[in-house]
Amino acid sequence: MERRRFRETIRGAGARNDVKSQVPNPKLQRRSKSQAPRRGGRRRRFIYPIDFGSAFRLNEEPNGNGRSDRPFELEERTARFGEAIVRFAKRIPRGPANDRLIDQLVGCGPSIGANYCEADERVSKKDFRCTIGRCVKEAKETKYFLRLIAAAEPKPREDARKLYCEAKELHLIFASIFRKS
Repeated sequence: MERRRFRETIRGAGARNDVKSQVPNPKLQRRSKSQAPRRGGRRRRFIYPIDFGSAFRLNEEPNGNGRSDRPFELEERTARFGEAIVRFAKRIPRGPANDRLIDQLVGCGPSIGANYCEADERVSKKDFRCTIGRCVKEAKETKYFLRLIAAAEPKPREDARKLYCEAKELHLIFASIFRKS
């Protein structure tokens, strides 16, 4: 009843009946999912571990309600991975052969997280797909340079293997996101 009165006041007395007018929607409208209200209260804060083993351990066990309780989200995981890459690169002995490998590794490792943050603030589906594709490429490149560093330097080989496993997991995650988008 109210909408009919509202339409009549908008159209006026001499308006034609076949012309439709737009009635305002009383519901709260959001532009994207990122603006939806958050549920669950406070987020957990995590302390960055010093060793690599505990930095990349996921808790895959169900927590009673049937869903797995991940210790951190993907953005946090990529940020921790970038930090671990930088710490790892500082421990590699410098030399003419290693300098180029270190520069490439430090360039591609942390950029996985930066590209994911950019993809998370997508403008369109095409933009999201393009940026996630870059994440896939950077993760693959990181795996490659970690492999080369492990071959070039025997001393940090075990840490390189742990980082390689995490880079492989990130590559598989982003490749799956890319295929499904």
